[in-house]
Amino acid sequence: MIEEQMKILKFMNEMTGHVDMNEFAKKTGLTSNQIAQDMQALAKDGFLKKVGAGLTITPKGKEALKAVAPLPTNLRFEFYLAVGQPTCISAGSIKEFHDEAQKVNVASLEFHLWRGDFENWFRSALGDASLADEFGKIKKTELKGEDLRVAISKAIEAKYPL
Repeated sequence: MIEEQMKILKFMNEMTGHVDMNEFAKKTGLTSNQIAQDMQALAKDGFLKKVGAGLTITPKGKEALKAVAPLPTNLRFEFYLAVGQPTCISAGSIKEFHDEAQKVNVASLEFHLWRGDFENWFRSALGDASLADEFGKIKKTELKGEDLRVAISKAIEAKYPL
């Protein structure tokens, strides 16, 4: 999802009532034309739906917002290669986790998966028990290397529109 569209979803999520297009444009820093085009695209892709004379965020849209919602610093996921061997890579949202999992040394993914760290972080820091359970299933497959990286990516992408 493009940055402009995410701005629109975030603002709509914070709104409590009807907002006219001029106020919407002022709050988001986008033009009325950009907003109209992006809202059409968001509706077409299932992130927004028409309700009466307006639009509302769908469950898919709420999942997209959850994927980019930043966590407090103390809840960031810190990638390690082994105990006492930090990678200096961390993630503070589901999207960041997904993106960093594509780049981090695969040994780090193997280390954390087998320890149950991904399950614990998704369950406790993010409140996502279903994705935590998916990581438990991935652990049972005993995948390694790039196959593990692909499985992690697919599990996240199956739930969150990134």
